[in-house]
Amino acid sequence: MKAFYSDRFVLPLPAGHRFPMQKYYLLRERVLAELPEVKLDEAPVAADSELARVHAADYIERVATGALDAREQREIGFPWSPEMVERARRSVGATIAACHAARQGGFAVNLAGGTHHSYASRGAGFCVFNDAAVAARALQAEALRRGERTPRIAIVDLDVHQGNGTAAIFQDDPSVFTLSLHGTSNYPFSKEISDLDVALPDGCGDDAYSEALSGALSTMFERFEPAMLIYLAGADPHVDDRLGRLALSVDGLARRDSLVFSAAAGRALPVAITMAGGYGRDIDVTVDIHLQTIQLAAVAFGARRDSSTPDTLRSAKFI
Repeated sequence: MKAFYSDRFVLPLPAGHRFPMQKYYLLRERVLAELPEVKLDEAPVAADSELARVHAADYIERVATGALDAREQREIGFPWSPEMVERARRSVGATIAACHAARQGGFAVNLAGGTHHSYASRGAGFCVFNDAAVAARALQAEALRRGERTPRIAIVDLDVHQGNGTAAIFQDDPSVFTLSLHGTSNYPFSKEISDLDVALPDGCGDDAYSEALSGALSTMFERFEPAMLIYLAGADPHVDDRLGRLALSVDGLARRDSLVFSAAAGRALPVAITMAGGYGRDIDVTVDIHLQTIQLAAVAFGARRDSSTPDTLRSAKFI
């Protein structure tokens, strides 16, 4: 199974900044040490032409040249720097690469990504470009070039915050299904309309969350037949997350991941996974949760490889 990293391109953040940038490096080190079956590759840079399938050309230019105004930069939450631009491009490139790798092998991972608050013409909430949206459009553009029908892609967003930018980008687009389970009283406080939103109360625990997710997945598959899943596996529903407000345990988050992977395996769907949010009071617990997601994906990947040939791992809906 392949995983793509971009943590060598780290933003210089002010002292005391609340974004846990170090978690990406720590996660890569854990994968390297503990998951020898996972092949690590450096994330490619997403080109302007790839970003422009989703993002406004003037926004891409203003990000690249540091011409965002103070309000726009504040909304993103990071100070501008060349490193910010490099990391944002590689975070998108990693999800595109993970989608390609998942199509070949069943599962693949971006060790960052999940930048779901970014809209077509503005960033927000630590998100510059929307990696899942750009990756979905990349897959569809490549299918069109090959003369194939447009693949239908489901974006399953289990970060604790609603995927508002993703929902807005794909509103009224029948080729992409957006599913978001999120805290009802959490950021963003003005929500967009996903294809399926499940808003959860503060303090929601393991059993209630699993029940809600099982129902949401069943509803999604009743309404939509995807060729692929892009899965945002946020660590921030954890009970000890500083920005979370839900109450899932580490075991409850494992149940969550297993529900998604089982649903995909049962339908022979490739899955590209991104890490999304995670702001635990103890950064090691956040890294543990992200690593657990990758471990479970590696197990699911191994089971699928044992029972399938590479050709059968490609969804017929892509052909």
